[in-house]
Amino acid sequence: VTVTVNYVPNMVVSYIGALSFCQGGAVTLTASGGFASYIWSNGATSQSIIVNATGTYSLTGYTSAGCTSTSSATTVSVNTLPTAVVTASGSTTFCQGDSVVLSAPAGYTYSWSNGSTAQSITATSNGTYSVTVTNTSGCSVTSTGTVISVSSLPAATVTANGATTFCQGSSVTLSAPAGIGSYLWSNGATGPTITVTNAGTYSVTVTNTNGCTSTSSGVVVSIDSIPNVIVTAQGPTAFCPGDS
Repeated sequence: VTVTVNYVPNMVVSYIGALSFCQGGAVTLTASGGFASYIWSNGATSQSIIVNATGTYSLTGYTSAGCTSTSSATTVSVNTLPTAVVTASGSTTFCQGDSVVLSAPAGYTYSWSNGSTAQSITATSNGTYSVTVTNTSGCSVTSTGTVISVSSLPAATVTANGATTFCQGSSVTLSAPAGIGSYLWSNGATGPTITVTNAGTYSVTVTNTNGCTSTSSGVVVSIDSIPNVIVTAQGPTAFCPGDS
């Protein structure tokens, strides 16, 4: 009686990469050689498989003689990605001097495009702001960019076409820069210029097409009253030659 014991190599699964990785990654599991065919626990029949899902993977190899060897289980862990969404506390389009607070979800570590590592930042200037959030598994996601548009303020200056101190009955024209948008003077006028005949302090608020406003400093107009001139005679104004 001839007895033949066929050699069965030990099935070993090796891997390229880490067995724990972030969502979107993968690891390659490869069986040792010496077998005629393979069948993995997920149904694959190749010598190597690419794994991108959490699970426990084992492999059975078949020799040409029909002998089998099964590997020990290999556990693969796929870590979920954090949520990288930026929320704004208000409008992302505003006038110079205003601001908006941009916030990332709580519970992560942060790296903003402006260098900040806080959960929230206050944006005051033009730019595109994004944040990279990292969870405790070391997985990172970068948010889409949030565009901040800051409109410049209009120039609010008042120029006079003459002296701002003059005699009663005269006037001075006060002018704001032309072509800005809309105007509102402290006396209620709405044009780019006003003619002033009364004493007072005059300023103008200008609003540009972006809705940004600026108010000028006040221009003081002073009016001197006309003196009352009365001529009196010390005697009759009809007299003989030689008198006065």
